[in-house]
Amino acid sequence: MRYFNKNGAWYLMSCALLFLSGCAGLSRQEEFPLQEVTAEQLVQLLREREEAIQTMKGLFRAQVKGPGIFFAQRVEGAMFYRRAGGLRLKGFNQVGGQLFDFALADDLYRLRLPGQPVVTGRVGDLERMERVGRPLQLSLLAMGGAVGIASVAEGEEVLLTEEGDRYRLYVFSSAARDLSGTSRPTRRLWFDRRSLEVVQEDRLTETGAVETTITLEDFRPVSLPVKAGGADTILKPFKIISQDGQGEGTLQVTFHEIIPNQELKPEELGVVFGENGHGRRSSREAPGS
Repeated sequence: MRYFNKNGAWYLMSCALLFLSGCAGLSRQEEFPLQEVTAEQLVQLLREREEAIQTMKGLFRAQVKGPGIFFAQRVEGAMFYRRAGGLRLKGFNQVGGQLFDFALADDLYRLRLPGQPVVTGRVGDLERMERVGRPLQLSLLAMGGAVGIASVAEGEEVLLTEEGDRYRLYVFSSAARDLSGTSRPTRRLWFDRRSLEVVQEDRLTETGAVETTITLEDFRPVSLPVKAGGADTILKPFKIISQDGQGEGTLQVTFHEIIPNQELKPEELGVVFGENGHGRRSSREAPGS
């Protein structure tokens, strides 16, 4: 080593740099390539992912910004989902005190807040509720992103465009038409062209403006039990940001744990209304009922 001169040092450094640059090039080559798919294939992919989830449990932390906040800015929460319209969200403060209990069955909801009468009604009425309506709507959209972006319904049309490393899928509803009678887009879905995961969804107003944007990040594989006894995996976003297009609030949900397709206990999902399954529009019950 005492005969190791400067020329030798430069030679080894040059070799090292060439090696590292070769590794970097190899790494870039090993990246997933951009995929070429059709609109019909993306629609089918959405449908398959939606059908793959029957139930879901999750533990999360939510951070809320903006006006109309009806609970603490940071919330620890639990979610329970059952396909075909069953959802329950429970929020707690840092010492375990319950902040809210929101249960949903189809389009009927029940909301419990500490020290206040229980409120029931229809999801479509949430926007009319002062202070609580918009944050609850953002929460529902965020949880929908965790469970799986809604697929394209029968009768809806789609239009696919490319934008760099993303696909943009417009969803047109036959029930939503402009003044000329032409179907207008109600949703805009952004797919990563490598993973084909939905990374953003825009809900659009009648004028085409963005009403709400849902951003999905930090995708991780979670076990998906199957009847054969083994387990497959499905990618789920562990970070979801639901943002009002008019600046009326932003909700960020970060999941600690997601467990799909595990049997739910009756007390986990909760009962929204009475035994007959029906509720009165904007009715109120006594606390604790």
